[in-house]
Amino acid sequence: MIALVAGATRGTGRGIAVALGEIGATVYCTGRSTRERRSEIDRPETIEETAELVTAAGGTGIPVRADHLEPGEVAALAERVDREQGRLDVLVNDVWGSDHLWSWDTPVWKHDLDKGLRLLRLAVDTHIITSRFLLPLLIRNEGGLAVEVTDGTWEFNQTRYRENVYYDLAKMSVNRLAFAWSKELRPHGGTAVAITPGFLRSEAMLDGFGVTEDTWREAKADPAWLVSETPAYAGRAVAALAADPDRSRWSGRSLTSGELAEAYGFTDVDGSRPQVWRFITEVVETGGEGDPAAYR
Repeated sequence: MIALVAGATRGTGRGIAVALGEIGATVYCTGRSTRERRSEIDRPETIEETAELVTAAGGTGIPVRADHLEPGEVAALAERVDREQGRLDVLVNDVWGSDHLWSWDTPVWKHDLDKGLRLLRLAVDTHIITSRFLLPLLIRNEGGLAVEVTDGTWEFNQTRYRENVYYDLAKMSVNRLAFAWSKELRPHGGTAVAITPGFLRSEAMLDGFGVTEDTWREAKADPAWLVSETPAYAGRAVAALAADPDRSRWSGRSLTSGELAEAYGFTDVDGSRPQVWRFITEVVETGGEGDPAAYR
């Protein structure tokens, strides 16, 4: 299996890349942060580190620096995969890189315009550019899988306003892209889905709360944090889809890692099956007193 994870440097992208490695895939791990140069986010994680984790998990990790806003760089990436592998079986669009660009609960007239538009370019344009150059390789053989990674399902997001207009548009747009790709891939036997993790214990989130993966329960966060998940959970969701010969039944859907965990029987690294979106809907938003442990 040949896979490419765009935005594999950290978080969900890294979790997906490593999980694909666990099922033996060769994974191209792309992003802007390398050991020689960091991206504007200025965090320590690198694509080389992710590739090494993929290889250690049993696959073959190949780091390739690429700015997915630059069509020339993405075209060169596609040409390299074609030259080296001759095909692509799984494409994951997980480029984000916008945590530093948006403000919580900020109306459009108060939000920095340049930052908001930059967020949309990083969160949406990158996915379109990547698909433009990689999908032709994916459809070369029937059965390809395209995965769009977002925050919140289509159904959840369409009835809620997500923080500010830029974030809201970005996350809804990515869900819609998966639906669009499902229509364009169907004549070629391909499948496209959107996947959302829940409350993610990413490297940045753990740092932000001043905790580690070993001490995450000590974070002073809202109740949904107690139903949080590791990046491996969404990673295992993508790996399960990639290994499923009948995955076309999911095509066009907007899915959660928890939903796929129930369908395929996998768990997070601690053996639990977090269902944070249900917890938010049934407990947090209703003011109820449900036990977070019951949603794990």
